[in-house]
Amino acid sequence: MISIDDAGDPRLDPYRSLRARESTEVLWAEGPTVVERLLGSGLTVRSLLLTPAAHARLADRCVLEHHKVFVADQRTVNAVVGFDLHRGAIAIADRPPPRPLADVLDGARRVVVLEGINDAENLGAIARSARGLGADGLVLDPTSADPYYRRSVRVSMGEMLHLPIARAPLSEIFDALDDGGFHTWALTPRRDATLIGDLVAAGVPARLAVVLGAEGPGLSDAVLGSRTNVRIPQRADVDSLNVGHATAAALAIVASSSP
Repeated sequence: MISIDDAGDPRLDPYRSLRARESTEVLWAEGPTVVERLLGSGLTVRSLLLTPAAHARLADRCVLEHHKVFVADQRTVNAVVGFDLHRGAIAIADRPPPRPLADVLDGARRVVVLEGINDAENLGAIARSARGLGADGLVLDPTSADPYYRRSVRVSMGEMLHLPIARAPLSEIFDALDDGGFHTWALTPRRDATLIGDLVAAGVPARLAVVLGAEGPGLSDAVLGSRTNVRIPQRADVDSLNVGHATAAALAIVASSSP
């Protein structure tokens, strides 16, 4: 443990002014639960910055002695990161290397495929639901957001760090899914889509990919025109569900009927 009492200490530069920071080499895990999930992910952790309260909480639940741990009071931590880090914990780690699409699909039974999910918080919510409800991997198209952006990792509660993730053009993704024997369900609120319950009642496929699009535009016509269109039952006067909630609903329905 390294005690810090000066917000200008250069050893804390990797944590400075985080709202304006992006990196292709590292990721930041924010909050005690997310830091704990990071420590259990197998990723290389460079250091942690904690308040005394967060240090006490994590020391009771994680092995910290093998890591470089900076401890500073709340005011100092806030001055370094540039906002109120009220959870008092943040860590920096090496990003996972890119995963080939084939590696993510190999052995997977359930995967979530995303088109144009450009909101970091929605992406985090999707990853949390996917991880919690049985998805074995996450596949992003080139227009989707960075899965390891700080807000994405935070909203996922660190589950983003435990999901195999690949990124590829949609045509390549669908070719690989078809070759791998996946059934592909494109989620949409369109009324002419098949109710998910009807498909589940007929038998959940052994290998299933659920495809989701961005808030507002949803999935492209190209995707909807080439995949099985599936809808979650909802009230007719409600436009649509949030994409993170839709992910959770769809995967929960599938999981409830899967062996």
